[in-house]
Amino acid sequence: MNRAAAARLSAAALLVFACALFALAARWPGYSHLWHPVALPGAAGLPGARLFNAMVFVLPGLCVARVAWSLRSSLDAAAAWPPRIGAALLLVSALALVAQGLLPLDAGNLDGGASRLHASAWTIWLIAFTVGAPLFAGAPLGERAATLALAWLVPLCALFGAAILPEGIAQRLAFVAWFAWFWRAAARVR
Repeated sequence: MNRAAAARLSAAALLVFACALFALAARWPGYSHLWHPVALPGAAGLPGARLFNAMVFVLPGLCVARVAWSLRSSLDAAAAWPPRIGAALLLVSALALVAQGLLPLDAGNLDGGASRLHASAWTIWLIAFTVGAPLFAGAPLGERAATLALAWLVPLCALFGAAILPEGIAQRLAFVAWFAWFWRAAARVR
């Protein structure tokens, strides 16, 4: 996959994520994008949960996994180990987004086992990206500083954003920054 196609695919993944999130969450009365987590309308047992999880997590995650694979393929055969490990972790991050859709929250027990599996997938998504993006940025990317700043925006919003923003907004900003990082990386890789 060439870099233009990879950039378009990552942009399409963000578009599918955002449109599905707003359109399908609107069917759930009382849902607030300001305060509720992204995954709540996809909780097991809620009407339309499978469609929500497929369109918000699984399909965009698979698209970004394809982009991550192309980023890995774009590395020179003589590339150093940090970009290679970074590319592998970026793929893990994308697959963890898919896992968030396959392991939905349990609406009846948000502290139970199913919800813990979903939270574990979210944690893997965040950690793999937080470590993988800076390692991959050692690869030949134009404007490394902007790419690294965007990479660090994801964990900052996800972990600390709720201190200054409504929790739902902080989480959504983390997801948007994640998709934007892949778009930028795909557009910049030589």
